[in-house]
Amino acid sequence: MAYAAFRSIGAYVPEKILTNEELSKMVDTSDEWITKRTGIKERRIAAKDEKTSDMGVEAAKIALQRSGLDAQDIDLVICGTISPDYFCMPSTATVITGKLGMKNATAFDISAACTGFIYSLSVAKAFIESGMNKNVLIIGAEKLSAITDFTDRGTCILFGDGAGAAVISATNNKDEAIIDIHTGADGSYADLLMTPNGGTGSAHDALDKEAAGCYMQMKGNETFKVAVRTLTKDVKEILAVNNIETSSIKHFVPHQANLRIIKAVGEALNLKDEQVVLTVEKYGNTSGASIPMAINDIYESGKLQAGELMLLDAFGGGLTWGSALVPFSPFK
Repeated sequence: MAYAAFRSIGAYVPEKILTNEELSKMVDTSDEWITKRTGIKERRIAAKDEKTSDMGVEAAKIALQRSGLDAQDIDLVICGTISPDYFCMPSTATVITGKLGMKNATAFDISAACTGFIYSLSVAKAFIESGMNKNVLIIGAEKLSAITDFTDRGTCILFGDGAGAAVISATNNKDEAIIDIHTGADGSYADLLMTPNGGTGSAHDALDKEAAGCYMQMKGNETFKVAVRTLTKDVKEILAVNNIETSSIKHFVPHQANLRIIKAVGEALNLKDEQVVLTVEKYGNTSGASIPMAINDIYESGKLQAGELMLLDAFGGGLTWGSALVPFSPFK
Protein backbone atom coordinates (compact mmCIF):
# COMPACT_ATOMS: atom_id res chain seq x y z
CA MET A 1 0.00 0.00 0.00
CA ALA A 2 1.17 3.52 -0.80
CA TYR A 3 1.36 6.06 2.00
CA ALA A 4 1.81 9.83 1.82
CA ALA A 5 4.96 11.39 3.30
CA PHE A 6 5.74 15.05 4.02
CA ARG A 7 9.07 15.39 2.18
CA SER A 8 10.08 19.06 2.13
CA ILE A 9 9.10 22.61 2.96
CA GLY A 10 9.80 26.05 1.52
CA ALA A 11 8.52 29.59 1.97
CA TYR A 12 8.74 33.10 0.59
CA VAL A 13 7.97 36.48 2.14
CA PRO A 14 7.93 39.86 0.37
CA GLU A 15 10.62 42.42 1.18
CA LYS A 16 8.37 45.22 2.44
CA ILE A 17 7.67 45.22 6.19
CA LEU A 18 4.65 47.10 7.54
CA THR A 19 5.11 47.78 11.25
CA ASN A 20 2.52 48.62 13.88
CA GLU A 21 4.01 52.11 14.13
CA GLU A 22 3.40 52.67 10.42
CA LEU A 23 -0.17 51.38 10.74
CA SER A 24 -0.82 53.82 13.59
CA LYS A 25 -0.29 56.63 11.06
CA MET A 26 -2.93 55.13 8.77
CA VAL A 27 -5.72 54.25 11.22
CA ASP A 28 -6.63 55.00 14.84
CA THR A 29 -4.46 52.40 16.55
CA SER A 30 -1.10 51.96 18.27
CA ASP A 31 1.68 49.43 18.63
CA GLU A 32 0.60 48.77 22.23
CA TRP A 33 -3.05 48.21 21.24
CA ILE A 34 -2.20 45.81 18.39
CA THR A 35 0.42 43.88 20.34
CA LYS A 36 -1.81 43.42 23.38
CA ARG A 37 -4.77 42.12 21.37
CA THR A 38 -3.02 40.11 18.66
CA GLY A 39 0.66 39.60 19.42
CA ILE A 40 1.50 41.00 15.98
CA LYS A 41 4.37 43.50 15.62
CA GLU A 42 4.78 43.56 11.84
CA ARG A 43 3.65 41.92 8.63
CA ARG A 44 4.98 41.61 5.05
CA ILE A 45 3.33 43.39 2.13
CA ALA A 46 3.76 42.28 -1.47
CA ALA A 47 4.86 44.74 -4.14
CA LYS A 48 2.13 46.19 -6.34
CA ASP A 49 3.18 44.07 -9.32
CA GLU A 50 3.78 40.94 -7.21
CA LYS A 51 1.02 38.39 -7.67
CA THR A 52 -0.07 35.54 -5.41
CA SER A 53 1.28 33.10 -8.01
CA ASP A 54 4.68 34.82 -7.99
CA MET A 55 5.03 34.23 -4.24
CA GLY A 56 3.77 30.67 -4.60
CA VAL A 57 6.36 29.96 -7.30
CA GLU A 58 9.23 31.18 -5.12
CA ALA A 59 8.11 29.01 -2.20
CA ALA A 60 7.61 26.05 -4.54
CA LYS A 61 11.11 26.36 -6.01
CA ILE A 62 12.62 26.06 -2.54
CA ALA A 63 10.43 23.10 -1.58
CA LEU A 64 11.32 21.33 -4.83
CA GLN A 65 15.03 21.98 -4.42
CA ARG A 66 14.99 20.64 -0.86
CA SER A 67 13.07 17.54 -1.93
CA GLY A 68 15.56 16.71 -4.65
CA LEU A 69 12.76 16.46 -7.20
CA ASP A 70 12.39 18.32 -10.47
CA ALA A 71 9.26 20.24 -11.40
CA GLN A 72 8.52 17.59 -14.02
CA ASP A 73 8.37 14.92 -11.30
CA ILE A 74 5.26 16.58 -9.85
CA ASP A 75 1.95 15.21 -11.11
CA LEU A 76 -0.45 17.34 -9.03
CA VAL A 77 -0.31 20.96 -7.84
CA ILE A 78 -2.80 22.32 -5.30
CA CYS A 79 -2.89 25.94 -4.17
CA GLY A 80 -4.84 26.97 -1.09
CA THR A 81 -5.68 30.66 -1.44
CA ILE A 82 -8.43 33.24 -0.93
CA SER A 83 -6.52 35.88 -2.88
CA PRO A 84 -6.06 34.25 -6.29
CA ASP A 85 -4.50 35.99 -9.27
CA TYR A 86 -7.84 35.88 -11.08
CA PHE A 87 -11.41 35.92 -9.82
CA CYS A 88 -12.65 32.89 -11.76
CA MET A 89 -9.99 31.45 -14.02
CA PRO A 90 -7.34 30.35 -14.52
CA SER A 91 -6.68 28.93 -11.09
CA THR A 92 -3.58 30.19 -9.30
CA ALA A 93 -2.28 26.62 -9.19
CA THR A 94 -2.51 26.46 -12.98
CA VAL A 95 -0.65 29.77 -13.33
CA ILE A 96 2.05 28.40 -11.02
CA THR A 97 2.51 25.29 -13.18
CA GLY A 98 3.08 27.53 -16.17
CA LYS A 99 5.68 29.61 -14.36
CA LEU A 100 7.46 26.45 -13.20
CA GLY A 101 7.48 25.01 -16.72
CA MET A 102 5.20 22.07 -15.92
CA LYS A 103 3.31 20.67 -18.90
CA ASN A 104 1.25 17.71 -17.67
CA ALA A 105 0.50 18.18 -13.98
CA THR A 106 -3.09 18.40 -12.77
CA ALA A 107 -3.66 21.74 -11.01
CA PHE A 108 -6.45 23.36 -9.02
CA ASP A 109 -7.11 25.77 -6.16
CA ILE A 110 -8.78 25.14 -2.82
CA SER A 111 -10.74 27.92 -1.12
CA ALA A 112 -10.84 27.08 2.58
CA ALA A 113 -9.37 30.35 3.90
CA CYS A 114 -6.93 29.82 6.77
CA THR A 115 -7.48 26.04 6.67
CA GLY A 116 -6.43 25.91 3.01
CA PHE A 117 -3.07 24.22 3.60
CA ILE A 118 -4.54 21.43 5.72
CA TYR A 119 -7.37 20.91 3.21
CA SER A 120 -4.72 20.71 0.45
CA LEU A 121 -2.69 18.27 2.53
CA SER A 122 -5.75 16.04 2.98
CA VAL A 123 -6.39 15.97 -0.78
CA ALA A 124 -2.74 15.22 -1.51
CA LYS A 125 -2.81 12.35 0.98
CA ALA A 126 -5.98 10.91 -0.56
CA PHE A 127 -4.70 11.14 -4.14
CA ILE A 128 -1.42 9.48 -3.24
CA GLU A 129 -2.98 6.70 -1.18
CA SER A 130 -5.47 5.98 -3.97
CA GLY A 131 -2.57 5.45 -6.36
CA MET A 132 -3.59 8.34 -8.62
CA ASN A 133 -0.50 10.45 -7.92
CA LYS A 134 3.07 9.96 -6.75
CA ASN A 135 4.40 13.46 -6.06
CA VAL A 136 2.15 16.36 -5.07
CA LEU A 137 3.15 19.98 -4.61
CA ILE A 138 0.88 21.83 -2.18
CA ILE A 139 1.08 25.59 -1.80
CA GLY A 140 -0.48 28.12 0.53
CA ALA A 141 -0.10 31.58 -0.99
CA GLU A 142 -1.82 34.84 -0.12
CA LYS A 143 -1.71 38.49 -1.14
CA LEU A 144 -4.15 39.53 1.57
CA SER A 145 -3.09 43.16 1.31
CA ALA A 146 -5.06 43.22 -1.97
CA ILE A 147 -8.32 42.37 -0.17
CA THR A 148 -7.71 44.30 3.05
CA ASP A 149 -9.44 47.59 3.86
CA PHE A 150 -6.67 49.74 5.31
CA THR A 151 -9.23 52.11 6.82
CA ASP A 152 -10.68 49.31 8.98
CA ARG A 153 -8.51 48.90 12.06
CA GLY A 154 -10.32 45.70 13.02
CA THR A 155 -8.85 43.85 10.04
CA CYS A 156 -5.92 45.80 8.60
CA ILE A 157 -3.80 45.17 11.70
CA LEU A 158 -4.08 41.42 11.27
CA PHE A 159 -3.21 40.41 7.74
CA GLY A 160 -0.03 40.04 5.72
CA ASP A 161 1.32 38.46 2.55
CA GLY A 162 3.49 35.42 1.89
CA ALA A 163 3.63 31.84 0.66
CA GLY A 164 4.66 28.38 1.78
CA ALA A 165 4.95 25.11 -0.13
CA ALA A 166 5.53 21.44 0.59
CA VAL A 167 6.22 18.31 -1.43
CA ILE A 168 4.14 15.27 -0.48
CA SER A 169 5.27 11.97 -1.99
CA ALA A 170 4.36 8.30 -2.00
CA THR A 171 6.22 5.92 0.30
CA ASN A 172 5.98 2.25 1.21
CA ASN A 173 7.32 2.95 4.69
CA LYS A 174 4.43 3.47 7.11
CA ASP A 175 6.77 5.05 9.67
CA GLU A 176 7.25 7.97 7.24
CA ALA A 177 3.55 8.41 6.55
CA ILE A 178 1.18 11.21 7.47
CA ILE A 179 -0.73 9.66 10.37
CA ASP A 180 -4.13 11.33 10.11
CA ILE A 181 -5.94 14.47 8.94
CA HIS A 182 -9.30 15.78 10.14
CA THR A 183 -11.19 18.55 8.33
CA GLY A 184 -14.62 20.09 8.70
CA ALA A 185 -16.84 23.07 7.94
CA ASP A 186 -19.97 24.79 9.21
CA GLY A 187 -21.55 27.30 6.87
CA SER A 188 -23.96 28.59 9.50
CA TYR A 189 -21.07 30.75 10.77
CA ALA A 190 -20.24 32.12 7.32
CA ASP A 191 -20.91 35.76 8.22
CA LEU A 192 -18.26 35.83 10.96
CA LEU A 193 -15.44 36.19 8.43
CA MET A 194 -16.11 36.84 4.78
CA THR A 195 -15.73 38.97 1.68
CA PRO A 196 -19.43 39.64 1.09
CA ASN A 197 -19.35 40.89 -2.50
CA GLY A 198 -17.69 40.03 -5.77
CA GLY A 199 -19.49 36.78 -6.44
CA THR A 200 -22.93 35.72 -7.62
CA GLY A 201 -24.28 35.97 -4.08
CA SER A 202 -24.12 39.78 -4.11
CA ALA A 203 -26.09 42.39 -6.00
CA HIS A 204 -23.86 44.12 -8.54
CA ASP A 205 -25.79 47.38 -8.37
CA ALA A 206 -23.04 49.88 -7.62
CA LEU A 207 -19.36 49.70 -8.40
CA ASP A 208 -18.29 51.58 -5.28
CA LYS A 209 -20.32 49.29 -3.03
CA GLU A 210 -19.08 46.26 -4.92
CA ALA A 211 -15.44 47.26 -4.50
CA ALA A 212 -15.82 47.90 -0.77
CA GLY A 213 -17.54 44.55 -0.32
CA CYS A 214 -14.58 42.69 -1.81
CA TYR A 215 -12.52 43.49 1.28
CA MET A 216 -12.40 41.06 4.17
CA GLN A 217 -14.92 41.71 6.94
CA MET A 218 -14.80 40.08 10.36
CA LYS A 219 -16.79 39.90 13.57
CA GLY A 220 -13.75 39.68 15.80
CA ASN A 221 -15.15 38.78 19.23
CA GLU A 222 -17.47 36.07 17.92
CA THR A 223 -14.74 34.63 15.70
CA PHE A 224 -12.33 34.45 18.64
CA LYS A 225 -14.74 32.46 20.80
CA VAL A 226 -15.68 29.97 18.08
CA ALA A 227 -12.03 29.57 17.02
CA VAL A 228 -10.75 28.63 20.48
CA ARG A 229 -13.61 26.19 21.07
CA THR A 230 -13.38 24.55 17.64
CA LEU A 231 -9.59 24.26 17.47
CA THR A 232 -9.34 22.73 20.93
CA LYS A 233 -12.10 20.20 20.25
CA ASP A 234 -10.64 19.20 16.89
CA VAL A 235 -7.14 18.63 18.26
CA LYS A 236 -8.39 16.61 21.23
CA GLU A 237 -10.34 14.40 18.82
CA ILE A 238 -7.48 13.67 16.42
CA LEU A 239 -5.14 12.87 19.32
CA ALA A 240 -7.68 10.58 20.97
CA VAL A 241 -8.53 8.72 17.76
CA ASN A 242 -4.84 8.00 17.18
CA ASN A 243 -3.97 7.30 20.84
CA ILE A 244 -1.30 10.01 20.87
CA GLU A 245 -0.45 12.08 23.95
CA THR A 246 0.44 15.76 23.69
CA SER A 247 3.86 14.89 25.13
CA SER A 248 4.60 13.03 21.87
CA ILE A 249 4.11 16.19 19.81
CA LYS A 250 7.44 17.81 19.04
CA HIS A 251 5.99 20.80 17.18
CA PHE A 252 2.47 22.19 17.52
CA VAL A 253 2.05 24.36 14.42
CA PRO A 254 -1.22 26.32 14.66
CA HIS A 255 -2.57 28.78 12.14
CA GLN A 256 -0.92 32.07 13.05
CA ALA A 257 -4.07 34.17 13.45
CA ASN A 258 -3.78 35.73 16.87
CA LEU A 259 -1.44 35.10 19.79
CA ARG A 260 -4.32 35.04 22.27
CA ILE A 261 -6.07 32.27 20.31
CA ILE A 262 -2.87 30.24 20.06
CA LYS A 263 -2.14 30.60 23.78
CA ALA A 264 -5.71 29.69 24.75
CA VAL A 265 -5.61 26.52 22.64
CA GLY A 266 -2.12 25.61 23.88
CA GLU A 267 -3.18 25.97 27.51
CA ALA A 268 -6.33 23.92 26.94
CA LEU A 269 -4.17 21.13 25.50
CA ASN A 270 -1.52 21.38 28.24
CA LEU A 271 1.20 22.05 25.69
CA LYS A 272 4.54 23.45 26.81
CA ASP A 273 5.77 26.73 25.36
CA GLU A 274 8.67 24.98 23.61
CA GLN A 275 6.20 22.79 21.70
CA VAL A 276 4.27 25.72 20.23
CA VAL A 277 5.54 27.29 17.00
CA LEU A 278 4.98 31.07 16.84
CA THR A 279 5.56 33.36 13.85
CA VAL A 280 2.53 35.64 14.21
CA GLU A 281 4.66 38.43 15.69
CA LYS A 282 6.64 38.96 12.48
CA TYR A 283 4.26 37.82 9.74
CA GLY A 284 0.75 38.44 11.09
CA ASN A 285 -2.10 36.34 9.71
CA THR A 286 -1.25 35.05 6.23
CA SER A 287 -4.30 32.77 6.00
CA GLY A 288 -3.56 29.59 4.01
CA ALA A 289 0.16 30.43 3.90
CA SER A 290 0.67 30.71 7.65
CA ILE A 291 1.18 27.03 8.56
CA PRO A 292 3.74 26.21 5.82
CA MET A 293 5.52 29.51 6.53
CA ALA A 294 5.72 28.54 10.21
CA ILE A 295 6.99 25.04 9.38
CA ASN A 296 9.63 26.62 7.16
CA ASP A 297 10.73 28.86 10.03
CA ILE A 298 11.48 25.93 12.33
CA TYR A 299 13.12 24.04 9.47
CA GLU A 300 15.46 26.89 8.59
CA SER A 301 16.29 27.49 12.26
CA GLY A 302 17.32 23.84 12.63
CA LYS A 303 14.52 23.02 15.07
CA LEU A 304 12.70 20.61 12.73
CA GLN A 305 14.48 17.29 12.29
CA ALA A 306 13.63 14.15 10.35
CA GLY A 307 11.14 11.90 12.12
CA GLU A 308 9.78 14.57 14.44
CA LEU A 309 6.00 14.71 14.80
CA MET A 310 4.11 17.89 13.94
CA LEU A 311 0.53 18.65 14.95
CA LEU A 312 -1.04 21.14 12.55
CA ASP A 313 -4.21 23.02 13.49
CA ALA A 314 -6.18 25.68 11.61
CA PHE A 315 -9.47 27.56 11.60
CA GLY A 316 -10.73 29.90 8.90
CA GLY A 317 -13.58 31.68 7.18
CA GLY A 318 -16.34 29.46 5.94
CA LEU A 319 -16.17 28.41 8.67
CA THR A 320 -13.57 25.73 8.07
CA TRP A 321 -11.19 23.89 10.37
CA GLY A 322 -8.67 21.09 10.25
CA SER A 323 -5.90 19.30 12.10
CA ALA A 324 -3.17 16.90 11.01
CA LEU A 325 -0.58 14.60 12.57
CA VAL A 326 2.45 14.77 10.30
CA PRO A 327 5.93 13.30 10.77
CA PHE A 328 8.62 15.23 8.93
CA SER A 329 9.99 12.65 6.47
CA PRO A 330 12.55 14.08 4.05
CA PHE A 331 14.04 11.79 1.41
CA LYS A 332 17.09 9.98 2.78
